[in-house]
Amino acid sequence: MGSKLADGLSYPPGALRADRAAAYLSLATSTFLELVDAGRLPKGKKLRGIRFWSRRELDDFIDTYEGEEDDPAAVDDRWKKVLQGDG
Repeated sequence: MGSKLADGLSYPPGALRADRAAAYLSLATSTFLELVDAGRLPKGKKLRGIRFWSRRELDDFIDTYEGEEDDPAAVDDRWKKVLQGDG
């Protein structure tokens, strides 16, 4: 019979589904998937219809990402939309 291997070791998984990959990057799942669809994050891989992301690939993204600075005008525009009920 098939039983799961229980080795008693504690180590991080190498493959993460969308919800775990998002949490790993401190993002909401919906935000994570939006960034993936926009090509800003790795697209992941599929195995038997299950989409997953390599933890190492996410680490590489984090290590090489330069970040982005908010444009003060863009921040002001976002606040105007929020205050007007459009955001």
